[in-house]
Amino acid sequence: MPKYLIEAAYTEQGAKGLMKEGAAARRAEVQRMVENLDGHLDAFYFVFGQNDVRVILDLPGNLAAAAVALAVMATGAVRMKTIVLLTAEEIDEAVKTPVDYHPPGKRR
Repeated sequence: MPKYLIEAAYTEQGAKGLMKEGAAARRAEVQRMVENLDGHLDAFYFVFGQNDVRVILDLPGNLAAAAVALAVMATGAVRMKTIVLLTAEEIDEAVKTPVDYHPPGKRR
């Protein structure tokens, strides 16, 4: 199952909701949402810096990942970025995949 890294930052509205409901409630809600999509919550961490949360999800595919992003961002409580995670084995497979490409200005 594909893995996705979610980097999320709470808006002012989202931060107020977090303070009211608590961090464990947010993690539980994300877990419930992901499991309803036949996925798995692999990790959920609060972090310092530009983002407030980093989450690793196993989801059935890009459509499920897009659905999660749209549903969450539509609330206005969170800004998020979704990053596809690839294993070393997937990269090894990609390296073996023939690609017909030449850079600009170079003839074949």
